[in-house]
Amino acid sequence: MTGTADDPAHAPTRAEQYEVGYCRPPLATRFRPGQSGNPRGRPKGTRNLRTVVAAAAREQVEIKDNDRPRRITKLEAAVKQLVNRAAKGEERATRFFLDLLDAHESRPQPPEAESFGEDDAAVMADLVRRIRASSP
Repeated sequence: MTGTADDPAHAPTRAEQYEVGYCRPPLATRFRPGQSGNPRGRPKGTRNLRTVVAAAAREQVEIKDNDRPRRITKLEAAVKQLVNRAAKGEERATRFFLDLLDAHESRPQPPEAESFGEDDAAVMADLVRRIRASSP
């Protein structure tokens, strides 16, 4: 009777001692290292709409500014055209430009570096003292 599960000399294999249950799938059906759970999913390197638009906006175009050729990004060219149309009095361009300015200016500014007061310094010194006292 050697080699059976009833035999105390028999050491159970990894598969025999593994209990299948919730969040514990059978070993045979687990994903192998390097194997994807979604093999036909989005290929690596595929760009989304935001990155495609950003790349297109960063492309350079040549314009004539004061009879001199200049290279600027497409985003800058679009903004120049919008501002020029708004300056000519086009109502839609003016409204869009003002909305754009308002959205940009209403964006919260990053907080300035705060200096610590005497109370803050006392709290921090007490905290450092307690940390040093608790460490071995």
